[in-house]
Amino acid sequence: MTSIRLLVVDDQAAIRDALAVMLDLDPDIAVVGTAANGEEAVTAVDEHDPQVVLMDLHMPVMGGVEATSRIQAARPGLPVVVLTTFEDDESILAALRAGARGYLTKDSDRSKIVQAVRGAHAGQAVLDPDVQSRLLALATRAPAPGPATAVPLTAREREILDLIGQGLRNNEIARRLYITESTVKTHINNLFAKADLHSRAEAVRLALTLAGSRQEDGRSSV
Repeated sequence: MTSIRLLVVDDQAAIRDALAVMLDLDPDIAVVGTAANGEEAVTAVDEHDPQVVLMDLHMPVMGGVEATSRIQAARPGLPVVVLTTFEDDESILAALRAGARGYLTKDSDRSKIVQAVRGAHAGQAVLDPDVQSRLLALATRAPAPGPATAVPLTAREREILDLIGQGLRNNEIARRLYITESTVKTHINNLFAKADLHSRAEAVRLALTLAGSRQEDGRSSV
């Protein structure tokens, strides 16, 4: 059996190297490269042609969510498994929406990580049990279509809301839209006030709800 070609991405050298050594010991896995941030990860995918990417989330230069999105755009179907210390609603939703096939926290032991890599390579979605519980709770409290989904946002505010829903941070949104970060913050403050939002997690949920409403409208008009 050919080993699964794995790329390990983490901004902390000690964690990155330890993961690479630990996972490379498994007979089913061959670590073909490492990267210290999302930008390096995008380049490393082209250089090393991995079959699975193990991705940290919050990193300098480019975070894991944007890197996952770019990797999926360039290599649709390449499995990305998130391995992070963060298990908040915003991080989970953003990573999965960007195309991540798995989501684990860094307290996962070696066997769970290996299992996740194997599962992702086989086309399975792999979620930490705590993450599954959070997603279930999130689904039960997702906002229903109503006044919050009909707020009169400007075109720019809706654009920024969509990018928040994709998990982009303020500096990443600024680069994407070619505007200053202070301008991004102003738009975010305005849309939070209009939609009565109190956190980025709520903004992510609203973005997903609006996206779902647009998809339903598109299907109903066919």
